Amino acid sequence: MQNIVAVSHAILSPLGISSQQCFEQVKQQAGAIKEYQDSSISKESFFASRLSTDVWMMLQARFGGGKQLLSPFEQMCIYVIEEALSKCNIDVRSKDCVLILSSTKGNIEWLGEQSDERISLQHSAKLINDHFGMKTKPIVVSNACISGSLALITAARMIEAGKFKRAIVVGCDRLNSFVFSGFKSFKALAERACKPFDKNRTGINLGEAAAAIVLSNEITDIEEQPLGYLSGGGVTNDANHLSGPSRTGAELSEAINRAMKESGINAADIGMISAHGTATVFNDEMEAKALHLSGMGNVPLHSLKSYVGHTLGAAGIIESIIACMAMNKDLLPASLGFDEAGVSEKINVTNRLQSQSSGYVLKTASGFGGCNAALIWKKY
Repeated sequence: MQNIVAVSHAILSPLGISSQQCFEQVKQQAGAIKEYQDSSISKESFFASRLSTDVWMMLQARFGGGKQLLSPFEQMCIYVIEEALSKCNIDVRSKDCVLILSSTKGNIEWLGEQSDERISLQHSAKLINDHFGMKTKPIVVSNACISGSLALITAARMIEAGKFKRAIVVGCDRLNSFVFSGFKSFKALAERACKPFDKNRTGINLGEAAAAIVLSNEITDIEEQPLGYLSGGGVTNDANHLSGPSRTGAELSEAINRAMKESGINAADIGMISAHGTATVFNDEMEAKALHLSGMGNVPLHSLKSYVGHTLGAAGIIESIIACMAMNKDLLPASLGFDEAGVSEKINVTNRLQSQSSGYVLKTASGFGGCNAALIWKKY
């Protein structure tokens, strides 16, 4: 996938309403995870990363007055797509352009209030598609927490196969009581800001966000500096448990190795790892084992979830954008909350912002059902 270039991108998250704003917050090591009291989510207080009231008001003012009722989820998606498209030259109405939507839950908070069709991700994808006047049928990728990463791989594969020349990949999920109660039932939620890979980690924080990346095989689509090349991808499934990951890490390691093989590189070429890093006991342990098996125990590593929590279907896209922006600036982001390693294999967690030149960054992802994904991003 050497010729698949990310020509534009955008983020909407509690860190900021643009990729640059979010990146500046990461550079300042300023996380967005806070304690909330919200009875519509939980009877008890909880730590999470949430969009502000001002952002919701901005979205409603911008997209809430049309003939078609757009949910907050759909408004978030349209916002980041518009922002990304404003920075590149592509014709979204062309038959060579496709929309790929990544989400785990979409409009799930409307369950019991709206029709099944209105809640479906495919219907949301169609509304977003129609908003931009796109002619091709949209594609939905919903595969637990690897959805964003898998959507990027799917887009690159389709461009590589000649089915399309350009793909708009958008990922989004919102925080609501359905999602919150699900993770709470697994006893996976932390009672404070999460600490990925740390000895004293106690679980994840949930976050809400949207992000978009425009992939293309045409360098002429670029108006600004591109994010980078998506040069390799790998997907596996460990089939270990409905919610628990592999205990060996072998399957995520296989996804990493496949991605490196497709990129034509080896572990020594990787300069930075953007880890899945949920701060749960089992995920961080499995991921550390996988990186060890792939020969990357010494590669600098961070988890963006220490800043924005777990943004589910948006995670792989947001984390790719921030990691690539850091790679382009020769920086290694800090992983917040890390003091002492709490995994059995050696890993190199970056706990302060550092300068280092990198030619390739690895993005990993894992999710319920045993799914794993790995992306290799190459510096432009």
